[in-house]
Formats: sequence, structure tokens, C-alpha cells
Amino acid sequence: MNDAPLYPGATLGVLGGGQLGAMFAAAALRLGYRVAVWDPDPDAPAHRLASVSFPTAFADSATAHAFSQLVNAVTLEWENVPAALCEQLAGIHPVRPSAAILRVIQDRIEQKQFLQAQGFPVPSFRMVQRPHQLASAVAELGGAVICKTATSGYDGKGQWTIRHSSEVAGVEQALASMVPRGARWIVEAMVDFARELSVLVVRGQDGDQRVYPVVENRHEGGILRLSVVPARISAVVAEQASDLAMRAVRALDGIGVFCVELFHTQSGTLLINEIAPRPHNSGHYTLDACSVSQFEQQVRALCGLPLGEVRLLSPAAMVNVIGQDLEAVTSREGCFDLLATPGAVLHLYGKRVARPGRKMGHVTFLADESEQAATRASRFEKILRV
Repeated sequence: MNDAPLYPGATLGVLGGGQLGAMFAAAALRLGYRVAVWDPDPDAPAHRLASVSFPTAFADSATAHAFSQLVNAVTLEWENVPAALCEQLAGIHPVRPSAAILRVIQDRIEQKQFLQAQGFPVPSFRMVQRPHQLASAVAELGGAVICKTATSGYDGKGQWTIRHSSEVAGVEQALASMVPRGARWIVEAMVDFARELSVLVVRGQDGDQRVYPVVENRHEGGILRLSVVPARISAVVAEQASDLAMRAVRALDGIGVFCVELFHTQSGTLLINEIAPRPHNSGHYTLDACSVSQFEQQVRALCGLPLGEVRLLSPAAMVNVIGQDLEAVTSREGCFDLLATPGAVLHLYGKRVARPGRKMGHVTFLADESEQAATRASRFEKILRV
């Protein structure tokens, strides 16, 4: 396998064709690359940008052969693509991030155990392999907990919050109803956090690392609703968060774009919640507010090219457009008012069906100060609620 840099004209493969794959494809095409998109969903947004499109199952061997013959390097848009497929492709072309990293990240228990073994601070947790073990795990942790499927699940899916012991039996029944062979769950102590933070880290083939400004996030129902950058934290906390994120990515020996999600606790400490081995929703602001976006960085890292600067050109706040929010954004009055807002930049993903909880787009608000951007974002959120 040749690890020499790939220059414009090469074909880059991306596993997954959602909005992250589409944004990667747009960045790659702008830099002069061809893009092959493999996603089983024929309506996935990235297919519409692809130079070559593969709307087939990831288990399809004929597609695996055709895809591997076409591309020069492979990346992914989310962490739940088959690690075995990545291992197969890595025997022919560079795959970044690696299948080894995927195997750690895909399983929340493996991820937490890895971070803990490396000395990184994480919330207290227990592993549950049978539904009847849930009660003892909850008792050991004490207080409120969150039970999550060890694998798959995102945007709040496959998660249960348990605040009282009386709720354990109901969650046990939910676990029992979905038990496949080998299923596991992770039970984590609920963190009393002051704020949720995230840090984008880019790491090149040569070990060069770049870190974007720390982002402050707010979730609703397990789905990211608002991001503000720079985060409204002290310079000391920002430096600590950036250092923690860079060390975690270095420990993984990752190549590519990674997002390290953190809890900033009421007591002032930082805990790593999860790591995403790809561009992240909380980094979408980089498309409009930075000299080089997270998606261009993904292209650069994949191709073995110099990483771009991470200069923040403007403070920003981003609001996700979720499910039926789309109606407010695309209505005559709503669209007109939004686009009349100073600093507002609308991104719609072109998904055909607006299901509850589904990310349909986002709006970035640029301003001279974080608070001003956050105020504009808050005003937009109120419109969505109405």
C-alpha cells in the first residue's frame, strides 16, 4: 500500500452518504478530487454530489471489489460503518481513520476502558451484559444514571435515563425486548455538568496536530441543538480542554478529524464523554467561520497533505434544523426573516423526509462577539418553537 500524498485528480472514497459525507464530497470536489460515495440509502445526500455512486449494502462483495478498484484512499462519515470492511479496504488503500480505531470507538465500553487505561478522566461507568444486571450497576454507581447500548445508537437513540430505582424495572424490560446475541450496555453516572464542550482535533499522517477553538454545546433530547464558539469559558479551561483532546487523539494514534466531547463539571473538572473519529455536528460552524473547514481538513489528512490553519474568522453560533423545524425555515415568511438576519447562513441537507429527530439542516449565525451570535441563535430557536 502506497502512503505517498494524493494530489487533485485522485479519487477519494467515503463510506456513508449523509450530510457529513456530502460536506466532505463538496470540500474534495472544490479541491479538484473525484469522490466515490458508498451508502446503502439511494436517497443519501452525498450521492447527489458523487463522481461515482454506490447505493448498495456494505456487505455487498461486488461493490467492495468495484469500490476498492476505483478509489485511491478511503474515509468515513460516521463511526458505525463495518470495521471489517475498513480492514478489507486497508489492505489495498489508506483508510483514515483506521479500522483499529473504529473497533475502539464503535463500542462505548471499549472506548471508556481504553480512555480509562490511558489515564484520561471519564464518568464512572459499569458494563451490563444481561438485563438483570442493570439494578446492581445502578446501585453501585448511586444517583441518576444513563444506560446506553454499547454499540450503535446516536442522537439519543438507544439510551435510557434512570433517576429513581423505581425506573429500573421498566428499563430492564426494554433491554430484554431488544436482546440480540452478545448485546451489552454501558451504565454511566449522570454528570452534574456546568456545560458541555467539544474540541475538534485534526491529526496528520506525520503526527502534526491542529486544534480548533473550544465549542460550547447544548443538547435537547440527546440531539445537539445549539453550538457557540468560542465557548464562554476561561482561557485556562479552554487550554485544559484543548490539551486533553489533543492527548486523547494522540493516544489513539488517529489520522484525520476527531471530535472530543467533554463535560465541564460544576466543580471545574473536565471529563471525556465520547470521541467521534470524524467531522462533527458541533464543527459545522467551520464552514462559514474558519479559513479552513473541518471537511477540508478531512480531505487534507486523508490525502497526506499539509493540514490547514484553524483560524476563527468570526465568533459564531449554530442551530440545528431538526424534523418539522424544516417547515418554519422553508415557509415564505420564515425563510425571508431568516435570510434577512445579519450573519445568518442557511444550510439545508436535501433530505426528502422530515422525520422527528432527524437533522434536516443547520443555520450558522456570525457576529462580532460570541454573545451576539448566541443571541441571534436564541431568537431563531424561539421562532422554531412557535
